[in-house]
Amino acid sequence: MDRTFRALLVTGGAGFIGSNFIRYLFGLDDFTGTIINVDALSYAGSRESLADVEERYGSSAGTLVRSGSSRDQAARYAFRMADIRDRSALNELFDEFDVDGIVNFAAETHVDRSIAGPAEFVQANIVGCQTLLDVARQRWKGRGDRLFHQVSTDEVFGTLGETGSFNEDSPYSPRSPYSASKASADFMVRAYGHSYGLPATISNCGNNYGPYQHPEKFIPRMIVKLLAGEPLPVYGDGLQVRDWLHVNDHARALWLILRRGQEGRSYAVGGGNERANMALVHRLIDLVAEEAGKDTASLRSLIENVPDRPGHDRRYAIDSARIRTELGWAPAIGFDDGLRETVRWYRDHSAWVTELLAKGTHA
Repeated sequence: MDRTFRALLVTGGAGFIGSNFIRYLFGLDDFTGTIINVDALSYAGSRESLADVEERYGSSAGTLVRSGSSRDQAARYAFRMADIRDRSALNELFDEFDVDGIVNFAAETHVDRSIAGPAEFVQANIVGCQTLLDVARQRWKGRGDRLFHQVSTDEVFGTLGETGSFNEDSPYSPRSPYSASKASADFMVRAYGHSYGLPATISNCGNNYGPYQHPEKFIPRMIVKLLAGEPLPVYGDGLQVRDWLHVNDHARALWLILRRGQEGRSYAVGGGNERANMALVHRLIDLVAEEAGKDTASLRSLIENVPDRPGHDRRYAIDSARIRTELGWAPAIGFDDGLRETVRWYRDHSAWVTELLAKGTHA
């Protein structure tokens, strides 16, 4: 099996992982299709994250590809501002483009925000996913050559002790409104596959890092604060462990699943880089000191232990044996190299950071 996509609908493509995925696809020789990026441009999304892609591949580069039209001299990227809960907007997109694949990144993702306001996560992550699934079901009746891919998280599995790891057979045990909403969406995807025969796959990924990540997330938050000389808030004792994966390695995994993943299957994707939060902060301090010419001791003095958040999961780790064995995927970016590259990116993109922070954040 080797699927090809002529018109790939990417929801939440102005966000962190979505924008990196789109950029990754346009860098491939074997991807010749059109990407339709649908994003509501909430606080976490920025159209500027793909300004270079839009300039090179958007409608200004040629006539935009429509259903049944020739691809000669055609633009290959279209942005549409819409909410995936808007059924009429989704139907218009299916009318405008012959969509043959969907990658659903669209979601509210910040755990702290979900604790403060869970209703928004129910609407965006559950209702939004179900609406998207239902439109795909109606428009793809009997079409086995289509695919719906749900981008999920390892947080649906709950928390681990000092040993062990999550895999595709791990029971779901979400512990925050965010992870509960993502678990619900995963179950809905499986239900649509079983009940309606909708071709679908799911991936459950560990913590991502890299360029274009919102500064409310852990790694960019620490980098931005280090560059500004601001206090570094670390929850509790800082010994919570996460499995880190560079966003470009994630993008490569997703493309392999889209092309060759088995319908109805889920894939666990992890970087094999387990780090305690406090240890990671100290490594970021070293890197920022080197890359920005700052004093290491002064940066270490910025660390502040703050009260832990409610229900904070202690440890995540992922066993990626299935995607490694079945699809031949493995991380290619070393953790320290990826961290250094990420520090440099945030050092050099302060204007982008300022734009996102102006939209509102808990940072």
